[in-house]
Amino acid sequence: MKKPNYRILIIMAFFAIYVIWGSTYLLNKILVTELPPLFLASIRFVIAGVIIFIIAWFLKYDLRISKRQFINTLIAGFLFLVYGNGVFVWALQYVDSGFGALLASTQPLFVLFLMKLMYGQKILPKAILGVFFGVFGMILLVNQQGLSFNENSLVGIIMIFSCILCWSYASVFVSKHELPVNQFVSAAYQMLSAGILLLLASLLFGETWIAPDQWSSSAKVSMLLLIVFGSIVAFTSFNYLLKVVPPEKVATSAYVNPVIALILGWYVLDEKISLQSIIAAVILLTGVYFINRKKRLFKK
Repeated sequence: MKKPNYRILIIMAFFAIYVIWGSTYLLNKILVTELPPLFLASIRFVIAGVIIFIIAWFLKYDLRISKRQFINTLIAGFLFLVYGNGVFVWALQYVDSGFGALLASTQPLFVLFLMKLMYGQKILPKAILGVFFGVFGMILLVNQQGLSFNENSLVGIIMIFSCILCWSYASVFVSKHELPVNQFVSAAYQMLSAGILLLLASLLFGETWIAPDQWSSSAKVSMLLLIVFGSIVAFTSFNYLLKVVPPEKVATSAYVNPVIALILGWYVLDEKISLQSIIAAVILLTGVYFINRKKRLFKK
């Protein structure tokens, strides 16, 4: 039997987290203007989790997991999807999708510092240079006259940064802890548990649930794309990469996501892209490039 070409699998997985996830900022922005954020996130992850379970069962993967693996998937699901994604979607009510993606591009900075604090990973001089570029880029990005911030916008920005920190810690957590070996099984448990938690949170916060037959056509299409591509394809690819590639490499999805989100936000939602935002994005992404510029691709 011919062995799979893991390099091709890795390239395809990176394409998924680079391009597909870059488009999810737009899709979430479309949905959050029409549906309650926790409600829409819960629907997305419950359906995606059930579908992934069905796929794993059809492919005859072993769905049994140990108690330790189950606890770790619950933790990962909460960090990634309940807080990291659910709260991020909520914050998009007050922040443009492209701008939110630019904020999220600071994730490699967070991963770098977490790896240093938690595992003593050495910070190279080029990484320090990257931090300088990243901080300067963020100052330039946020401090511009073309952006009209109010109290809610600032709250949205603060919550987005907390989501980035949560997502970054989860990336390190998954790379270092025992989860189901099969990525379909791991993603299924994470998504279904996160979807159920988000449903409970939606009830707790008193969100109004809207039946799908009352959604607009754009909302239905956006939800379908999020479930199939943003959740099933991209999140499974993400879990796979965290096991075969260093987490700071996986965080380089932050290079491409903002570019895709800015372009789509401008083209579809007519969101404005200022010259200062473009300059800030170039500076910031230069910073994360320096941080993650390594020749090594596979984990040792």
